[in-house]
Amino acid sequence: MTDDATTPVPAAAPGPVPTAPHDGPPAPPPPAPTAPEPSVQAYAPEPPAPTAAPEPPTHAAAPAPVAPVVVTKPAAVDAPTPSQDLRLALAAVRTEVGKSVVGQDAAVSGLVVALLCRGHVLLEGVPGVAKTLLVRSLAHALELSTKRVQFTPDLMPGDVTGSLVYDARTAEFSFRPGPVFTNLLLADEINRTPPKTQASLLEAMEERQVSVDGEPRALPDPFLVIATQNPVEYEGTYALPEAQLDRFLLKLTLPVPERDDEVEVLARHAAGFDPRDLVAAGIRPVAGVETLARARAEVAQVQVAREVLGYAVDVCRATRQSPSLSLGVSPRGATALLATARAWAWLSGRGYVTPDDVKALAHPTLRHRVQLRAEAELEGVSTESVLDTVLASVPVPR
Repeated sequence: MTDDATTPVPAAAPGPVPTAPHDGPPAPPPPAPTAPEPSVQAYAPEPPAPTAAPEPPTHAAAPAPVAPVVVTKPAAVDAPTPSQDLRLALAAVRTEVGKSVVGQDAAVSGLVVALLCRGHVLLEGVPGVAKTLLVRSLAHALELSTKRVQFTPDLMPGDVTGSLVYDARTAEFSFRPGPVFTNLLLADEINRTPPKTQASLLEAMEERQVSVDGEPRALPDPFLVIATQNPVEYEGTYALPEAQLDRFLLKLTLPVPERDDEVEVLARHAAGFDPRDLVAAGIRPVAGVETLARARAEVAQVQVAREVLGYAVDVCRATRQSPSLSLGVSPRGATALLATARAWAWLSGRGYVTPDDVKALAHPTLRHRVQLRAEAELEGVSTESVLDTVLASVPVPR
């Protein structure tokens, strides 16, 4: 089953400044570069860094020693300044998505980070928290194509990637593209299909191409896989292997909205909101492929001091030594943490990365790359609490 979404091409327009969800009005920003710790909860379109607190862990962390502070030289003062118009355009994307999706600001910010890093996202949430609507709204606001595939036990790899079809009129085989040939691919309930079909996405996710009958075929750019899974129902599912989980740049959790947000959802439906008609909801394209390409080019120029590189590596290495984990973060995970921290620094209006950027993106970037020991799970330890302990124990450069 596939759903196509295509939209006209109006000019991009900057939107209002987004605010942190559930936290009330943001506090006055302090002077850069010693901004408070940002998070994937929200970002502001003007410098300095946003003041939202990091998303809370699902379980309380065990008491951890306070990390010592290592004094280092400050970040480069000649770092390039991010373009204000690009950041305003991406902030406007968040505003447009908010016209249809309420209370999921953290997920919107995470998806924007993934687009800037050319990475893939694993969305986890119970049914009915607007995962599909979120992807469709994002694609509409960015003027990108999107298709949805419902993963089922009988889904075959060719149903995703495409296959050769015999044409009786020409007596030849012709390639019929599958739903993977799109910008945003929503792989709904990816853990309900067998590993053979799950593996059909690996080449697409890593190489940005699919091979059918030995011939590689390039996928459109940008290409982003947004896979969803249900965290409470595991009967009849196939757990994603660690090698495939490691291919996802971020794992974002979509909680049930707060009471006020849920009241707002019902109020919109009572006023006639139709989630199948995004145009009637007032969502309009405010950015596009060119905007993303320019933003990516600027993110690639964000500077990272060697001390901050060492801090990111130390955080990842600490997970490999944690007694609660049987599997720590791989070097690929360390590079992913660097990429997301650079994108967050750019969204925060800075041309250089700080340790706070690494901290802010540590949970969504690393939570699916570690594996708890069985005895730790029995004791009620969670990956979130382990990551909190790691971040509290690793020395922070200043």
